[in-house]
Amino acid sequence: MNQTLVQKLTRTKPVNNKNEEQAASSNGLHRSIGLFPLTMIGVGATIGTGIFFTMVEAVPKAGPSVILSFLIAAITAGLTALCYAELSFRIPASGSSYSFAYATVGEFLAFVMAACLLLEYGLAASATAIGWSDYLNNFLNNAFGWHIPELLRSPMIVSTAHGIEFHPGRINLPPILLVVLCCVLLVRGAKESATTNAIMVLIKLAILIFFVVIAFTGFDINNFHPFYSPDGVHHTGLGGVTAAAATVFFSFIGLDTVATAGEEVRNPTRNVPIGILAALGIVTVFYMLVAVAAMGAQPASKFAGQEAGLAVILQNVTGQTWPALVLAAGAVISVFSVTLVTIYGQTRILYAISKDGLISPAFRKVSPRTGSPVQNTLIVCIVVGVVAGFVDATFLWDMVSMGTLTAFIVVSLAVPVMRAKEGPSAVKGFRVPGGPYFVPGLSIAACLYLMFGLSMTTYTVFVIWMAAAILTYFFYGLRNSRLN
Repeated sequence: MNQTLVQKLTRTKPVNNKNEEQAASSNGLHRSIGLFPLTMIGVGATIGTGIFFTMVEAVPKAGPSVILSFLIAAITAGLTALCYAELSFRIPASGSSYSFAYATVGEFLAFVMAACLLLEYGLAASATAIGWSDYLNNFLNNAFGWHIPELLRSPMIVSTAHGIEFHPGRINLPPILLVVLCCVLLVRGAKESATTNAIMVLIKLAILIFFVVIAFTGFDINNFHPFYSPDGVHHTGLGGVTAAAATVFFSFIGLDTVATAGEEVRNPTRNVPIGILAALGIVTVFYMLVAVAAMGAQPASKFAGQEAGLAVILQNVTGQTWPALVLAAGAVISVFSVTLVTIYGQTRILYAISKDGLISPAFRKVSPRTGSPVQNTLIVCIVVGVVAGFVDATFLWDMVSMGTLTAFIVVSLAVPVMRAKEGPSAVKGFRVPGGPYFVPGLSIAACLYLMFGLSMTTYTVFVIWMAAAILTYFFYGLRNSRLN
């Protein structure tokens, strides 16, 4: 039967196809990830980015009240985590927010959601790889007294107060090398990557505990006065808190990363919801501890433009280089894990979109030997490596937050739609408390509130990206969809 355009745009993908979504096959992804490594994937995708890098971006906006910014971001993420937990129980497929949208609000909005996720994951992987270069340079300097030459760790395209500048002949080589290492791990298979990530995350948590203990020895309560920034960059008072919360929010991308692994998790209906909530709890505790310790150990005025900030704080507190050396070494390992899991999330979203016929079939080809989408991974790593090697990270963070917030809004909208579709025949399992509207409604409101703190440049780039995605859907996806 021929479908009208509206019917094509709003058609939904069945969520109860056990053969396609839940059964492992010789042509599909392998179910090899347990609850602990799954939770560590979520922790690995979050802790590291928000703490190791964005304090430099967020503190100049909010001052000591950046602590409230992390708390607001955590509460918003917590509301959405409940929605993720319910949907992941009913839709245990790869693709995360994209799969949730396709099963509830329709194909067109699902494709738009996919575009948000691709922007979110791609820029997050590139930005964290760029930040890795700062800590690597700090480690090499403290350990061996050697700096990476400026020409080999400076991007060609730089955002300044006067606009975009080009510096021909420059390249940021360390991030490219990091992406290559991640690529090698990912093509070997998801189980090996998840195990490696779990080990690196445990090292990361130990390093952050080390930072908190030492930073608190230099704690000065006067660093929290005035609590609200009186001279923030374009924002003061509560406006600065909101702007900083919008900037750091991208670091809760780990919730989405847990859900992207749905098709490779053992017992996904149990493990994915638990993994999401467990990752959120661990992340929130560590974020708050490190933020309080960092603000207590260093005045807010010193954060702006600080390279390898946490390592510098330890060096200033102790007057010695060895704590900074340990912290920098831990950050090098930590950011490796963040980059690894964000690239992993990008490849699994592309795999899900391709499997539905909305983009090229090249992204859904899986190696029978490793059980991973090798060609997909190579393409993603090339793109991420090029952006990381030649583009400045300054304007990437807010774009990642925009993608994350949009994804969270769609996930929250999907909960009442899914409840209405299932009706009385719904399978028993985890449900968002308070009915299908209260918590999802609060989640949407909180996400919209944080969006108001993003810059006009962010909105402009986002609109351009969305326009390109919509054209791609109408020229390719609409005609090649498996549901066509």
